[in-house]
Amino acid sequence: MLKDVILFLVGIAVGGMNAIAGGGMLIGFPALLAVGMPALAANITSNIIVVPGQLASVYGYRRYLRQVPRQYLWLLLPCAAGAAIGAEILRHTSSSSFQNLVPGLIFFAVVLFAFQPVLHFHLHRHMHSRAKNNLTLVLIGLALLPLSIYGGYFGAGFGFVVLAFLGFTSLQDMHKINALKGLASITIATVSLFILFSTHLIDWHHGLIMAAGGVVGGYGGAQLAQKVSSHKVRIAVIAIGLTTAAYLAF
Repeated sequence: MLKDVILFLVGIAVGGMNAIAGGGMLIGFPALLAVGMPALAANITSNIIVVPGQLASVYGYRRYLRQVPRQYLWLLLPCAAGAAIGAEILRHTSSSSFQNLVPGLIFFAVVLFAFQPVLHFHLHRHMHSRAKNNLTLVLIGLALLPLSIYGGYFGAGFGFVVLAFLGFTSLQDMHKINALKGLASITIATVSLFILFSTHLIDWHHGLIMAAGGVVGGYGGAQLAQKVSSHKVRIAVIAIGLTTAAYLAF
């Protein structure tokens, strides 16, 4: 019972972080490992955790989502294609091989999370004086394809890189970008779940408990996005991620 309560609370944190900036599963993934779930099963189970929380987040941003130009929805196509490729690769990865890859994957995700503000700043400055037209949208779509392959294989870290790339677009409002990022995350997790469903590695009990917390956190995070100190959240996530990567490596 205590374990379920803790997972629910962790789910709230996961949903809230994903709604604000991404990186929630950098906390959720170690929590699943802590309850004894194998790394491969925890990774696949994360898809059923992400979807409800992101749906709640998008609902929280619904007013801003209605203001997003419809052509941006085409970006969901490379997300779906990349997720299918990544999930198919994961489907043919053995549990022992994935276990060996996990420390490196987590470390890579933590580095992405740590340097996302720097990445966003430099990319946005580089594009500031250039026209943001349909060609830019096509280039972003091409960039999202390999990112989505990573997202279909190991989803942690996808969201905040997408935030950086969406800075290329004409979307100026952070809430609009977060809403679109939420749709991209839902697309990737749903496609991955469809492909990996038959592996029978999904832990429905623990996953749905954390997903329920994710719904609360996702909606609450969307409402409180401008009131949370993202700097403190970022420091906590980086510390947890590095500790997890080091623990799994050694």
